[in-house]
Amino acid sequence: MKQITSLQNPFIKSLVLLQEKAKTRKQTGTFLIEGQREIELAIKSGYEIDTILFCIDFYDESKNRKIEKSNQDINFIEISKEVYQKLAYRDTTEGILAVAKIKSLLLSDLKLSENPLILVAESPEKPGNIGAILRTADAANLDAVIIANPKTDLYNPNIVRSSVGCLFTRQIATGTTSEIIAFLKEKNIDFYCATLQNSTPYHTQDFTKPSALVVGTEDAGLTEEWRNAATQNIIIPMEGEIDSMNVSVAAAILIFEAKRQRNFVSTSLL
Repeated sequence: MKQITSLQNPFIKSLVLLQEKAKTRKQTGTFLIEGQREIELAIKSGYEIDTILFCIDFYDESKNRKIEKSNQDINFIEISKEVYQKLAYRDTTEGILAVAKIKSLLLSDLKLSENPLILVAESPEKPGNIGAILRTADAANLDAVIIANPKTDLYNPNIVRSSVGCLFTRQIATGTTSEIIAFLKEKNIDFYCATLQNSTPYHTQDFTKPSALVVGTEDAGLTEEWRNAATQNIIIPMEGEIDSMNVSVAAAILIFEAKRQRNFVSTSLL
């Protein structure tokens, strides 16, 4: 088995760039995954793994057997503690990383159930918020999460980490607002936009039919294009001094109201 102990190794230098630069991830079509659970979820969801790197100072090598059972042709490389700590993001860590191939994020690649429930987030920026949204989407077993006008590379290591692997468990697509509105209309999916303007309380709407819940940023909210095209604009009634809440919290409230109306029955194809 190959071993790498030097930080000056060209392959290790390329992995540092992969962690730090969205441009490098786009050019190579690859990204890094850190952690045993995250890697196993990625494999389970059909991500192709090119290389596994592990540090025996932190990692139980016997766990590799679970990964080997995936029947993928994976390169295994043992790395030194110094190399691992250069690549790893976590303070408390499991000693394993994977180089994986990026999946398509095209709307046309989404496979939806007969009665889909989708979350659309317009221009979310903070990786922590995106990760929290993906965790909620996984908990609710949504058909898909769609990011409109993305400002952050979804394979950013901070999103991989904050989603605790839920980046891999739901279908994800990106597109412009216009493209996504056209897609939803083509699929006969009603969409409900969370906004202050011309809105009705969210719990008065029927989310039992094909539905998409649309949320915007905390500072700017949704753009006018969404508000004007919506099946219905909706609002979460608030009784305090402020008129907005964290986007991931708002998304969770809307998603689980829809799940309640559907008697918590899953329709996702995944």
